[in-house]
Amino acid sequence: MQLRIATELNLKRLIVGGFERVYEIGRIFRNEGIDTTHNPEFTMLELYAAYWDVNDMREFNEALIERLVSVVTDGGTELQIGGRTVSFARPFARMTYLEGLETYSDGKYTRERVLDPDGAAAILRELDLPESPTHGHALDKIFERVLEPHLVQPTFVTEYPVVISPLAKRKDGDPDLVDRYELFCANMEISNAFTELNDPDDQRRRFEAQIADRAKGDEEIPEPDWDYVRALEYGMPPTAGIGIGVDRLVMLLTNSESIRDVILFPLQRQHG
Repeated sequence: MQLRIATELNLKRLIVGGFERVYEIGRIFRNEGIDTTHNPEFTMLELYAAYWDVNDMREFNEALIERLVSVVTDGGTELQIGGRTVSFARPFARMTYLEGLETYSDGKYTRERVLDPDGAAAILRELDLPESPTHGHALDKIFERVLEPHLVQPTFVTEYPVVISPLAKRKDGDPDLVDRYELFCANMEISNAFTELNDPDDQRRRFEAQIADRAKGDEEIPEPDWDYVRALEYGMPPTAGIGIGVDRLVMLLTNSESIRDVILFPLQRQHG
């Protein structure tokens, strides 16, 4: 038995089985440390819609967040978060993943460097960050250092590299990128969404690549789910999916400084 890190693959099996709209709000478990925005046990909303793409999901996501802010502010569009005024009036800001890294590095971190494993490793050294076992792990650390500190107002970061998006559909005309976005606010990721990969052969190859990365030492990569690949062989319609961190969203809506303030019975450290 394993604690689940997502509800994703089972919900997409339901899409394969003919359920065109599915969601679950449930507990998720990830060993990613403890700080003001991370807790090993947290609540996630995952939703999947057949015959939607990432653009449909972004419109839904934007409308949902604006509506929630309106409810808690009696019709307003602004929240005070950590002493800063954050506006949730639509439309939210948008930037691509690669544009963001290049912009906030003064042009140093170009597409060519970021998408090349050796180039990403060199960027880590320039940032005085520890060496990473895989290209994907390196990209995550670069993003956290270079781009995330600037994402205060609600911002959709789009078009992620395929190497860090194993379940997302490739972007037409640019196979190095995928149709994916993450919504950031107050320097936190709030939601993650993409057009789902429904090609079983491509999914199998990506799982095989993950096995190789896991062997290199990236322990955060889960074991592949080969039964899910088999489900895709039966056929999954074009689908978009989203995961929304419920606890972080509540943090925003209540101006809470720590995720522990919005989780009932959070994990306690032992003292002494």
